[in-house]
Amino acid sequence: MAGRPEGYCHRHMIDAVRYVVDNGIKWRAMRSDFPPWPRVYAFFARWRDAGLVAELHDRLRGAVRDAEGRDQEPSAAVIDSQSVKADATVALTSRGFDAGKKINGRKRHLLTDTLGLLLAVLVTPASTSAGTLHASC
Repeated sequence: MAGRPEGYCHRHMIDAVRYVVDNGIKWRAMRSDFPPWPRVYAFFARWRDAGLVAELHDRLRGAVRDAEGRDQEPSAAVIDSQSVKADATVALTSRGFDAGKKINGRKRHLLTDTLGLLLAVLVTPASTSAGTLHASC
């Protein structure tokens, strides 16, 4: 694709993305020694939209499993969920009430392999039950 060449090294951009993820901060709150946040976000968004972020994650998971003497593709998985409170700014359509936990918010469902490495994530309203989740898969 033609156009202006990138002005920043990919390693520096990846370090900036990892900083945002590791610290759980907003893009605008990045340290000033990283490239400007709009450039870093645009870099991340391009990689995400092209499927490169998911591919990198899958390859790293495969490498860790290989180093542990396991097949790169897991044959078993563990699923767990956790209800978390949602801020008032979260749309009503994406949150619900978990009567068991007495939480109004969302439920995050994680699927991991037996080493604890992430396979999938699904976020639903907290009112979603296991039966409903299974039926929607």
